[in-house]
Amino acid sequence: MSEERTENVPQERDTPQQQLVEMGSSVVRNRHGTIHCLTIIGQVEGHTLAPNTAKSTKYEHVLPLLAAIEESEEVDGLLLLINTVGGDVEAGLGIAEMIAGMTTPTVTLVLGGGHSIGIPLAVSGKRTFMAPSASMTIHPVRMSGTMIAAPQTYHYFDRLQERIIRFVAKNSRIKPEKFRELMLKSGDMSNDVGSVVYGEEAVQLGLMDAVGTLTDALECLYGMIDRQKST
Repeated sequence: MSEERTENVPQERDTPQQQLVEMGSSVVRNRHGTIHCLTIIGQVEGHTLAPNTAKSTKYEHVLPLLAAIEESEEVDGLLLLINTVGGDVEAGLGIAEMIAGMTTPTVTLVLGGGHSIGIPLAVSGKRTFMAPSASMTIHPVRMSGTMIAAPQTYHYFDRLQERIIRFVAKNSRIKPEKFRELMLKSGDMSNDVGSVVYGEEAVQLGLMDAVGTLTDALECLYGMIDRQKST
């Protein structure tokens, strides 16, 4: 009588596409290709945890997800939906830099608000849209908590602010001088310096490419995907 031998058959690993779905993002396939929809909502969370009552976007989740999207042979385009109050400056700037450096066709759409560090995120796409009713709050770099009152601290703030200005100017049509002027404007906010701009105004300033809705953003993304496939 022959002895039955049970072989360990390796289980099929999740495909990159399945892993992306399990992380809570929306992935849709249609005749144009596979579209990954990623949201940046609430507060951009950095090294410090946001309060339990606050909605947040965690950079340690977003960064590897963006890397997976860029490396995936199945994802043809990325739609980034933004409705954020801002948050950790370096975390937000890091996410924005990663999006701007992607070769995957990418479109950003600001819905509701793209405030503070949300502005670099909004301009990081290959093509950028802003809903007519959406707004952006542009203000100087601010930090809370214990800080050393020394010249070096203020110098650090100034250099960090310049990094943001350079990034926004590089990835949009606004001039660095104009963006800095909007940051330091008085009379637009009751308890702070800065500016609040809305859809049409953001386009006129050169911050965003166009005013549009979800349909406009998707049509633009489909066109980018079709052009890339034809090359």
